[in-house]
Amino acid sequence: MDDLKGKQQQASFMYSMKAVVWSFFGLRRKRDFDTDSAKLNPVHIIIAALLAVAMFIGLLITVVKLVVPT
Repeated sequence: MDDLKGKQQQASFMYSMKAVVWSFFGLRRKRDFDTDSAKLNPVHIIIAALLAVAMFIGLLITVVKLVVPT
């Protein structure tokens, strides 16, 4: 059993970030769901999600400041 855990490689943080960003758009491949659950690190997913939300909020604030005259 430990041998199987050693063979399954954990996904990198960038892979987790990519999975979170594509999930924001709702564009995930069906085959990714099977492999992601074994590869993705929950801590990476939480950090990636917080970063993606912060970037999204920053983008929204920037767009609003450009559109709305002050």
